[in-house]
Amino acid sequence: MDPLSLPKLKQHNSLSNIIAIFLSTMAMLSKNLHSTSTPLQLLLVLLSLQRLFLFQQWNWNPIFHLLLLFCFFLVYVLRVGALALKPPSVYLVDFSCFKPPSTCQLPLSRFIQHASSIISFDSQSVEFMAKIVASSGLSGQTYLPPALLSSPPKTHQREYIKEAEMILLPLMDDLLTKAKLSPRDIDILVIHCSAFCPSPSLSSIIVNKYSMRSDVKSFNLSGMGCSAGAIGIDLAQNLLKTNNNCYAIVISTEILSAGWYSGHERSKLLINCLFRMGSAALLLTNRKEASKTSKYRLIRTLRTQTAFDDKAYLTAIREEDDDGKLGVTIDKGLLPAAGELLRSHMTILGLKILPLSEKLKHVVSVIRKKFKDKEGEIYMPSFKTAIQHFCLPTSGRALIGEIAKGLNLDGRDVEASLMTLHRFGNQSSSSMWYELAYMEAKERVKKGDKVLMLGMGTGPKCCSCVWECVRPIAGGSNKNNPWRDCIHLYPIEAVSSISQT
Repeated sequence: MDPLSLPKLKQHNSLSNIIAIFLSTMAMLSKNLHSTSTPLQLLLVLLSLQRLFLFQQWNWNPIFHLLLLFCFFLVYVLRVGALALKPPSVYLVDFSCFKPPSTCQLPLSRFIQHASSIISFDSQSVEFMAKIVASSGLSGQTYLPPALLSSPPKTHQREYIKEAEMILLPLMDDLLTKAKLSPRDIDILVIHCSAFCPSPSLSSIIVNKYSMRSDVKSFNLSGMGCSAGAIGIDLAQNLLKTNNNCYAIVISTEILSAGWYSGHERSKLLINCLFRMGSAALLLTNRKEASKTSKYRLIRTLRTQTAFDDKAYLTAIREEDDDGKLGVTIDKGLLPAAGELLRSHMTILGLKILPLSEKLKHVVSVIRKKFKDKEGEIYMPSFKTAIQHFCLPTSGRALIGEIAKGLNLDGRDVEASLMTLHRFGNQSSSSMWYELAYMEAKERVKKGDKVLMLGMGTGPKCCSCVWECVRPIAGGSNKNNPWRDCIHLYPIEAVSSISQT
């Protein structure tokens, strides 16, 4: 510490000397202290300043020593207060993805045969669904629940509960085993399922089956569509900000038997063709010790929606057809509405996460186009400068292609999304976790990498989460990775090209 950094004062107790000492001491303390300083480090800084006072021969007047102690106390209180007010970091300890039994697999030939045997479908409906499935990018290894593989499909409350228990219970068991926790260690439980909202709720079913604590904070979300996975994380994060040293489980699922459509309207038959069985559970915590053992740290969440616009609101809506059969209508305006929503969302997200250099390039190109080169192109910032891995909505090859085009992503960036769509289909809000599991199985996620998870659902609404990998992740470390028995077969070149979407 350089003694000359403080002004040399005359040895008299003038007001100017006191002010100079106060300002100089505050500046030095602020420079040498930080919010995570230990008491020993703080004491060393104090002793250094004390020796400086002796060197400057100010020790003869006690007021200087009192002033030093006051400065030290003031800075320390401000630093500790700032640390106390800062919300704790949220970590992803681990996650689990449900892999249905092979008996639930549905090759295209079996799908056509099964649909043809259902009396409620006419030949035109079967032909239409077969055409959609064949061009959707789904393989013959996707899954449907047992209730829908029956002829006729069993679409009753009892079957919905069976499907929920078939998915949720093994998922919870696997996650708790990985984390070496008891159900009674869980403080927050969030479950979201768009089509099925029973009473008691799905969260209550879990609390009952696992005899969880009486004070567990449980939440059940419905009607959020494919964006619910990211919305559930956002909700859990807000709860963890106000509850210290907690564990939170967030479960993304969809009960397909509750959303099956048995009519003839083509705009409603699309749901039968694209959505497949799947579910994911993740364990979040704000405990400090989790920073060394967790996989990821949550950096940011963002939510936007356009439900205020009638045209966008009606692009995907659950309603009855003319025969009174319930189904989700997918309007032709869905893709344009999704594009506008995504553009708005990514603009806001870009302002928050993109480096300054990318922002400046964009601003300069806008100014150049306006005042100099009217025909010049506006520079679109590259999200790849801030994000290394992308988990995109698996609503179809067309949507993945449009998102890739808008964000200037290449084939490798969307590989996990296309392969998840091919192997498992559209699993609604849980698809993003199968994509991350794909990246982990390929050992592509390195320490320090950023992962963007993007969810888009009915409303329409868009929600994103940005994660940072905090430790090395070995692909073979998770024996229950849903890709463990087929990752060597991927990527499949026939479905990996964005140009084909």
